[in-house]
Amino acid sequence: MLESLLGSICKEKVLIFILCREEGYAREIAKFYEIPLTPVINQLKKLESSSIIFARSQGRTKVYKFNPRYQFLPELKKLLEKAVNFYPQQLQQKLLYNRRRPRRSNKAL
Repeated sequence: MLESLLGSICKEKVLIFILCREEGYAREIAKFYEIPLTPVINQLKKLESSSIIFARSQGRTKVYKFNPRYQFLPELKKLLEKAVNFYPQQLQQKLLYNRRRPRRSNKAL
């Protein structure tokens, strides 16, 4: 949807994921959208070099979040939120469902 504006569908997916989940790492984003890992890593590097997002280490994993010091962050978030509203309902729910804790062993699904 925002591909023509952002220049890449992968960049749109990365930004939408970080907006909805508040943070994310490369393999998680690639697995969520079922896309190759390399384009996701490339987009994360580009976004980090332009100070839109920043990375922090969590063990051996780099976790990315929006940079609160980015000048146009409120406007960018509003644009991305509006784009999410046009996504299919099923994808919206999947994006907003953010379960991070592991499931207790032997718990029924």
